[in-house]
Amino acid sequence: MTYDDIDFSPLDALTGDEVVTHSLVRDVRLASGRTLALITLDNGRDHTRPNTLGPATLAELGGVLDALAARAAAGEIDAVGITGKQYILAAGADLSDVSRLPSPEIAKLVAQRGHQVLGRLSQLGVPSFAFVNGLALGGGLEIALNSTYRTVDASAAAIALPEVFLGLIPGWGGAYLLPNLIGIENALEVIISNPLKQNRVLKPQQAFELGIMDAIFPAVSYLEDSLAWADRVLSGTVSVSRKNEPGKLERLTKWPIAVKVARGMLESKIGTVPVAPYLALDLLEKARGGSRDDGFAREDDALARLISGDQFAASMYAFDLVQKRAKRPVGAPDKALAKKVTKVGVIGAGLMASQFALLFLRRLQVPVLITDLDQARVDKGLAYIREEIGKLETKGRIDSDTAGKLRSLVHGTVDKTEYADCDFVIEAVFEEVGVKQQVFGEIEKIVADDAILATNTSSLSVEEIGAGLAHPERLVGFHFFNPVAVMPLIEIVRTPQTTDAALSTAFVVAKGLGKNAVLTADAPGFVVNRLLAKVMGEAARAVYEGTPLADVEKAFAPLGLPMGPFQLIDLVGWKVAAHVQDTMTSAFPDRFYANENFHRLAELTDVVEKDKGGRVTGFTKAAEKIAKKAIGSTPVSADTILQRVQDGLAQEIKIMLDEGVVPEVQDIDLCLILGAGWPFIDGGASPYLDREGASDRAFGDTFHHPPIRGIAHR
Repeated sequence: MTYDDIDFSPLDALTGDEVVTHSLVRDVRLASGRTLALITLDNGRDHTRPNTLGPATLAELGGVLDALAARAAAGEIDAVGITGKQYILAAGADLSDVSRLPSPEIAKLVAQRGHQVLGRLSQLGVPSFAFVNGLALGGGLEIALNSTYRTVDASAAAIALPEVFLGLIPGWGGAYLLPNLIGIENALEVIISNPLKQNRVLKPQQAFELGIMDAIFPAVSYLEDSLAWADRVLSGTVSVSRKNEPGKLERLTKWPIAVKVARGMLESKIGTVPVAPYLALDLLEKARGGSRDDGFAREDDALARLISGDQFAASMYAFDLVQKRAKRPVGAPDKALAKKVTKVGVIGAGLMASQFALLFLRRLQVPVLITDLDQARVDKGLAYIREEIGKLETKGRIDSDTAGKLRSLVHGTVDKTEYADCDFVIEAVFEEVGVKQQVFGEIEKIVADDAILATNTSSLSVEEIGAGLAHPERLVGFHFFNPVAVMPLIEIVRTPQTTDAALSTAFVVAKGLGKNAVLTADAPGFVVNRLLAKVMGEAARAVYEGTPLADVEKAFAPLGLPMGPFQLIDLVGWKVAAHVQDTMTSAFPDRFYANENFHRLAELTDVVEKDKGGRVTGFTKAAEKIAKKAIGSTPVSADTILQRVQDGLAQEIKIMLDEGVVPEVQDIDLCLILGAGWPFIDGGASPYLDREGASDRAFGDTFHHPPIRGIAHR
């Protein structure tokens, strides 16, 4: 049976809310006299609403391709080209209605329909050319892969197959066609590695060098150059060679070895909980042999399985949070109330403070002042900032003029009177209430009455920090996550005194820094650190009961976190972790665990041993000597550890919602995704806890009604 024999009419019910991308056709007379029928994909919206490929879009494109195949058979056209509206080919499949699919069988039809239509591009009877004039993601790139030849605009925004990031696989030809075009190692990078690296995309030049694209042309004359190139290909004056196309030797030897290595790397880096990366790997492994039809059929089965599953449902929930809720922060006051920030002050010149200063410089491009206790520390901070600016210039991230401007905007001194004209002052000093109170008390006497003060505390009471201020209403919590330049979340903390103007300024500044801000109440640990303290505390409890540290790390694997609890503690620092645990056990001694050994271990240079993949394998000898004095002799099972942390998280999240720490559970999930790397396939924490029964065990209900489940488990 072929795709043309399948009844796709059940998909018609999914077209109700679809923004249809139309297939507009015109004949182009080439210089040689040949005729190329050019399809332009266009949904009639501007660039802020990219072309997408939903059921109605595919049905229309399929009909157009059938008509062009008939014209080709009649000798009316010599080639077919396909391109997109300005700046955009297509941003992939329209996933807006996928969550409403009624059955796994209908989910499979989605995969098969894509194969039927896009696969037609290689079966027109004449060559097909994809002119990738802009953004090409997922199905957009698969349009190009199904075409005979491909060119790309040198200014195209992004080219990628991001499906694995969303809990899917490239299911419209990508998993079979790409490795057979550019080789297994390159395909592994594009299909698996890049999506798992915070959804990394390719630039046009990279896509050309990998061999995904056959030619690259400048934006100013892109379509004209592409049409002229296509004409030369048709006439035989240009021969297209593909240097990365795999040969027999690669298929026999390199291919299976590369897949084996990739599998080991995946197990080391992400564990075995995520389904999509391993299904993608299986498809890439099998793509070295068999026919295109076999490859497409395997993609159909894999895509149907994933679309029907819990991980994709959770991923779409998470994707919606990051794409929509994060861009419209709940509780943020009117931005018109914000104070204009023309100069920023950073109290401190250590590593964290220097990272703050660099971020404010790059993003806001306003004067930035740093101070510290002595000039030597200030000079060290300035040297770090200037060195980082130099690295950005060397890498081509900024030009020499911008680098020079940024260097001129940063200033360091021990003279705190220079804070007088700062509009926004943030501290990055030692995590102790008294220290923070002291520096703010000193600075408040210098700055203007309407200057905003911000504290980067990770868990202390913002209200207590501002207790001695004459104007505590201008103080906000502004909690970054480390590394500052990379982590996208800022927790903005409002005290009972904080004004809307101060809060609005904080949100506007956060947006200017390119960060996503979430409003939280002034509660211990706020959101992320409060819940991570629960995770770390349960891990520590199990170790001190007598469970081997490596076994505890493995017990947490089903959570799907990017790293185990002790690997995370080692990353954030044992002193910081010990301090956060102290804060939480002091506030909630009946619900959080801490051990005095945390502080003893924090004095060591190295606390844990790690394998090559960075996974924690045990304590160092020095740490073992300290820890063994407090370790008991009643180890617990992995199942017990996992259920403890699941139930503890469910209980704590419910309490946080009841206390009004954030408006809704979606805000907690958003914080965990952006601030703790909680996986999309969990949807943050709450959908996972609902599915695992932890919510019901903790408080007799679920966070979501109905729980977020895949088609196969509803």
